[in-house]
Amino acid sequence: MEKRFPFLIGLIIILVLIGSQSIFIVNQTEKALVIQLGDPVDKVFGPGLHFKIPLIQTVVRFDARVLDYEARAAEALTSDKKAIVLDNYARWRIIDPLQFYRSVRTIPGAQARLDDVVYSQLRAQVGRHSLTEVVSSKRSGIMADVTDIMKEYGIEVVDVRIKRTDLPAENQRAIFGRMRAERERQAKQYRSEGVEEATKLRSEADRERAVILAEANRRSSVIRGEGDATAARVFAEAFSRAPDFYKF
Repeated sequence: MEKRFPFLIGLIIILVLIGSQSIFIVNQTEKALVIQLGDPVDKVFGPGLHFKIPLIQTVVRFDARVLDYEARAAEALTSDKKAIVLDNYARWRIIDPLQFYRSVRTIPGAQARLDDVVYSQLRAQVGRHSLTEVVSSKRSGIMADVTDIMKEYGIEVVDVRIKRTDLPAENQRAIFGRMRAERERQAKQYRSEGVEEATKLRSEADRERAVILAEANRRSSVIRGEGDATAARVFAEAFSRAPDFYKF
């Protein structure tokens, strides 16, 4: 009996290890596949307790929630030949884990494929609209059209949003240069108009000054003449009334 006891303990340990390798649990936020010798078994496992063959089969889990993906900013050309930089993001989820595993294998692989496909779809949609439509009226329609992709990879694109549309750096510098030149032209125009207006005001002031001085000289001459005439009349009257006194 004592010789069989270690054997039983070893057997129990082996059975426990085999049992632990045969059982796997899938969380509420996951879906799982069982991989047998490199190929997935044609069944998707939902949340709960499941069984597999130890050592031969392995488990691959996938997040069943909606995932966010920040796409890299890239250039696109509108229908009116205007280059813009699109900065967008996508929200997606795995709807067919079996197809997902066979096509892209992992979430990083899916994101790389999303980066290529979403960008190509956005570029194609943007190429059908003008710059004004892309940034205003047609923006929602463009994003709605892009979401209908990636089904062949077992992925559903829930939403695609253009966060920001910018001009390329070269275009920005050219536009800023044109804006600067336009502002300088307006400044020169305002300066020349100011000089012209100042010249007019000075000329008008000089003319008014000349008129005022001439009128003042005329009035002073008149007043001086009237004073001289009054003085002469007073002298004449005094002489006629008392010549001797006047001579004195």
